[in-house]
Amino acid sequence: MKFTRALSLIIAVVLAPFVAAAPNTQSDTIANSAKLKQKLTETLSVEVHSLQQSPIPGLYEALTDRGVLYITKDGSKLFHGSLYDLDKGMKNLTEAAMAGPRMKMIKPLEDNMLVYKAKNEKHVVTVFTDISCGYCRKLHNQMDEYNDLGITVRYLAFPRRGVPSANADEMEAVWCAADPLTAMTEAKAGKSIKTAKCDAKIAEQYHLGQSLGINGTPAIILEDGSMIPGYQPPKDLLRALESIN
Repeated sequence: MKFTRALSLIIAVVLAPFVAAAPNTQSDTIANSAKLKQKLTETLSVEVHSLQQSPIPGLYEALTDRGVLYITKDGSKLFHGSLYDLDKGMKNLTEAAMAGPRMKMIKPLEDNMLVYKAKNEKHVVTVFTDISCGYCRKLHNQMDEYNDLGITVRYLAFPRRGVPSANADEMEAVWCAADPLTAMTEAKAGKSIKTAKCDAKIAEQYHLGQSLGINGTPAIILEDGSMIPGYQPPKDLLRALESIN
């Protein structure tokens, strides 16, 4: 069964085994870990990076190249979606599970980022962007304001039409330009950028975005790995960054 089809099916998770299950801890050993990873890979065509206890007893949390999935201990049932903690102000536990791994997964592509560095740097955000999306252009038009607030903005490519596509080729032209930062500004102003080829790793950037649970642009990754899906005005972004420090 293909990933998209499988995850569109809402599968009821049987609650009875959960009630009798022992309390979950991060250090619990998952005896059938290899078997569960293999089943997820074969059934959904996903790569499983890690498998651990979830906040719900009897349910495991799988970090995959398509985001977080939840699977029962016997591997018979699957849940895809967000878990919230009602006792902690509706904290998104699924998002929290992705925060730490995001920063580790982003690091290998740091050399491929287009960086707009603040002179008085106080914070660094990573933004998955597309040259044609309206709110990406709005964010870019305010780059000086972000920088003036001490926010360094690092861009990674997320061509919304996927890879390969004309959209991806256009983004490669930006990354491979003689002056990529200027080319980005021109591209987001609607100007055509001369075709160029180089080892920009546009496909790798795009697939990384998918792995991090990104499905639209802009997507802003904060310093703790948490993600804001969508545009944030400069002062609002600063408040969000200050709230985690």
